[in-house]
Amino acid sequence: MNVRTRNDVRVSGQAGARPMVFAHGYGCDQNMWRYITPDFEVDHQVVTFDHVGFGRSDLDAYDPARYGTLRGYADDVVEVMGDLGLTDAVFVGHSVSAMIGVLAHQQAPELFGAMVMVGPSARYVDDGDYVGGFSRAAIRDLLDNLDANHLGWSTTMAPVVMGNPDRPELAAELTNSFCRTDPDVARQFARLSFLSDNRADLPGVTVPTLVLQCSEDVIAPETAGRYVHEQIAGSVFTQLAATGHCPHLSAPEETTAAIRAWL
Repeated sequence: MNVRTRNDVRVSGQAGARPMVFAHGYGCDQNMWRYITPDFEVDHQVVTFDHVGFGRSDLDAYDPARYGTLRGYADDVVEVMGDLGLTDAVFVGHSVSAMIGVLAHQQAPELFGAMVMVGPSARYVDDGDYVGGFSRAAIRDLLDNLDANHLGWSTTMAPVVMGNPDRPELAAELTNSFCRTDPDVARQFARLSFLSDNRADLPGVTVPTLVLQCSEDVIAPETAGRYVHEQIAGSVFTQLAATGHCPHLSAPEETTAAIRAWL
């Protein structure tokens, strides 16, 4: 199968310059990066893509067995980067894609030169002294509600994820994106996202890493972001003034500036 077609891979910016690979989070697609990528296209090769099952990816390529763990998506990332011949790439992963990037780096470290994690969480469920932000019961209710009513769940959950209630157009965009996702894909990917535990994978990250933490993020609270930072040796933790879980949509200028300042 053609990898570029499977993942609707788009390449822009400066050929031969240091590549930046942008990976979207749950229920989204590469269009979510549209306010960020133009700034980097002036001096980087920019790569965006859709995880299989989202955006304009090839839905026929969706295999519940392959995508039954986050490693299936990490395999795709490695295949996309390998197909493009990338090296020393800056991988920018939002939300669950931050952990997908960790797994991809684990598999093929030679492809990666740096990582930017936007709103990461290595585990969403609280566990002893670890605070991920959700109880087991809360996650169970969240997934049960998604199973029962995909569209209703999307309409309710998207504004919570986005935050910024004074800007309803942001929540509307995320709601529409959630609703466009195939319900079966949405259910399985939600389980992978909210039930995953990648804490043990973090110390294996050996490239320079930036952790971008949003304010008032109910999906990935500060405790989760600081844990990621503490477990990755030499990483940099940057607290954004941006609120909610999607700063690349709600505060693209601040997000871009933070990445630029670190690079």
